Amino acid sequence: MKNNSLSVASFNLILYAAQQKGADFNTLCEKVGLSPEMLQDPDARLPIKKVQILWKEAVEMTGDKHLALHLGESINTIAVGILAYVMMHCPTLDKALEKLCQYQDIVCDGSKTSVFIQDDLVHVTLSQLSDEMLYPHYAFESELSIYHAAMKGMIGKDLPLKSVHFNYPTYSDSSEYQRVFQTQEVIFESNFTGMVFEKKYFHLPIINANSSLFHLFDKHAQCILDGLKQDNSFKEKVKKEILDGLKGEEPSLFNVSRSLGIGLRSLQMKLKEEGVTFQQLLDDIRKNLALQHLQESHLSTTDIAYLLGYSEPSVFSRSFKKWTGHTPNVYRKNPKMVA
Repeated sequence: MKNNSLSVASFNLILYAAQQKGADFNTLCEKVGLSPEMLQDPDARLPIKKVQILWKEAVEMTGDKHLALHLGESINTIAVGILAYVMMHCPTLDKALEKLCQYQDIVCDGSKTSVFIQDDLVHVTLSQLSDEMLYPHYAFESELSIYHAAMKGMIGKDLPLKSVHFNYPTYSDSSEYQRVFQTQEVIFESNFTGMVFEKKYFHLPIINANSSLFHLFDKHAQCILDGLKQDNSFKEKVKKEILDGLKGEEPSLFNVSRSLGIGLRSLQMKLKEEGVTFQQLLDDIRKNLALQHLQESHLSTTDIAYLLGYSEPSVFSRSFKKWTGHTPNVYRKNPKMVA
């Protein structure tokens, strides 16, 4: 995960809020460089660069310089998606905030949410992770307004804020911030961005929470997060092609480059940039598969050699001894000897 993407669902929420203020949907999509069809896949993600363009164009088209700040008032916070469903079925507010921190990357991986208690005050803070977030105030103000609205909805009552902080200069007077967050203490040029409230609200129960639904949504959210964290590097794409090509013959650099639609030299240069060579990847894959296959008693070393793309069992044996210091037959008798 590269800390540079936002879910399509969240992107659509910004579009919706802009439409509510008079912006034209198709014109906004055109300005951002996206077709409406690209926004139909709820599991898709968009580059943060596109989101930054969207914010800038939406503010200009609506004339609402506080559009981000108004997001929590403009949308149904449940529409945020799976993260909202997990939070609304947590038993208490503190658990909901814990899950917010755990699964925030599902919504946007360009910023980080943290929660801590200091002097009997709960701090919910935001920090920037992506260098593509050119206008962080849009992200921070929209996130804090959504968080506050969502928390009030979850506990079924007002959540008085002690203070709200922004680690950047004010773009206007504080009156609209005070109205939205219902607090007089709005501090710009602070040493952090976030909101602060009294600890007595931290363990309030979530109204209408369902423990069965919580476990269901929590499991689903973890699966989504695991998928996002999969390594999408170039070497992982090459490893996949190598694995697909291990069918009785050695996957060649030429065949892999052809499958990926890239020249031989370009493939080698990209791998070099990631600190590996094609041969290292091939050897690592073969070694790991060999260690697995040798624990399957029904496979002979000849079978394994074929599965790993070796022309002769003797070549496989020599390679295995180079990797582990032992022959395949010796390892098979005592598999604990190789880490």
